[in-house]
Order: sequence, then C-alpha cells, then structure tokens
Amino acid sequence: MAETAKEAAQRSVWLEDGKARRRGRGGGGQPSGLDRQRITEATVRLLDAEGLAKFSMRRLAAELNVTAMSVYWYVDTKDDLLELALDAAFGELEPPDPAAADEDWRTQLRALATLYRTLLVRHPWLSPLAGRYLNIGPNSLRFSRAVQQVVLRTGLPAHGITGAISAVFQFVYGYGTIEGHFFSRVADTGLTPDEYFRQALTATAEAPQTADIVEQSKSLMAARGGDTVAEMMNRDFTFALDLLIAGIEAMVERG
Repeated sequence: MAETAKEAAQRSVWLEDGKARRRGRGGGGQPSGLDRQRITEATVRLLDAEGLAKFSMRRLAAELNVTAMSVYWYVDTKDDLLELALDAAFGELEPPDPAAADEDWRTQLRALATLYRTLLVRHPWLSPLAGRYLNIGPNSLRFSRAVQQVVLRTGLPAHGITGAISAVFQFVYGYGTIEGHFFSRVADTGLTPDEYFRQALTATAEAPQTADIVEQSKSLMAARGGDTVAEMMNRDFTFALDLLIAGIEAMVERG
C-alpha cells in the first residue's frame, strides 16, 4: 500500500518505534564488522568525496566491502541513512553555552551563524538534506536549542523570536549553500578560487550581454575590499550579519 502524504511527512529515522530492524532484505544473520556508526561515517565520507547525486547504497556497500543487503540490516531505506549522515554532520558543531553569564548574545549569535556557515561550506550536500528531512536528530536539536536560547536573550518579545531566528539562519543557509556550491564548482575545474574568479570576471566583462553590469559593479567591488575570494566572502558575510544583528537591536529598542 502506498504511503499517504501525512505518513511521508512524519517519516523519520528518529521516530522509529524501537522494533528490531529487519534482518536484511535477503535474509541471513547480522553481518560482522558493521554497525550504524561505521555505516554513517562512511556515508559522510562518500558524500563529501562524490556528492549527493552520485551516492547510492550499492556504492556505499562497495566502500565498506560488503553487500548492499548487509547495509539494510541497519537501515531500512536510503533516506534513513541520509538522515543519519545529516545529523552526524551537525555533530561536528560545538555551539557556545547560552547559559554563560559573561557572554554577550551578539557574540554568541555571530559564533552560531559562523559555525553553521562553515558546516554548509564543508558539506555542500547538507543544505538539500536539511530542506528534505525533519532535522530532529539529537545533534541538530542541540544546535537548534542553542540558537533558540541565545535569541531569547536578545530582549525581543516572544512573538518575534522565531522571526529573528529565521532572518539570521535562513540568511546563513542561503549564503553557505551558494558558497559551498561555488567551491565545489571551483574544485571541478582544478583552479584555485582566485584563479576561477579572475577568469569568470574577465569572461563576463567581455561578453556583450554582461559587460554593462560588470562595469557598473566595479566601483562596488572595489569599495568592498579584499584581495582574495575568501576575504571578499568573509567581508560580505560579516557585514550582512552585522546588519541583521543591528536590526534585532533596533526592534528591541522599539519595544
């Protein structure tokens, strides 16, 4: 029987009812030398190396030197495995302690935003998975709880807390996603980010359909400053984040 839309929306590896996993689609006993952690770690390595589009259970099994049926001893579906990998990536984060009395909320919010941006760039496959699944694994919830507790300290009224979280972290999600895709694209060319940027800028400046906008943007790019792609990206990210924090401060002042 096909699952309903409601069932699909509620499906999560973290909402399992605790029943024993199926004994592999091909039957047989539990394969030796495997466990969920090892399988999840291999999944993260493969996603980092080859990307989400190329990932398959068969490719993972080859990486682990087992049969695909052996992997199904520990996860029911590929979606389960990707959801485990997503939360494992969030486990790399060490959020600041929101209860630290000597820490300013602005400093902690900048730290959380920077951690999330770094994670999105390090794992370009993370952003589509974060949009696909419920993000209710223990590591994801730990990060979300830290974000909520820090924003609660801003002084915003209760009805503005989720809006402030959305403003900051949807910005970071978008920025980190585009940045991660940029570096993935650069890696495929064999160029450095700065070489790629210079070549792309030259090509667009010479193309009739883009030359005007490139010319108009030169003064803005010069004003932004930064000699390298990394410096330019960091300057833009920092300034945009400062704007958002200033907006929160203004809303608190407005009462």
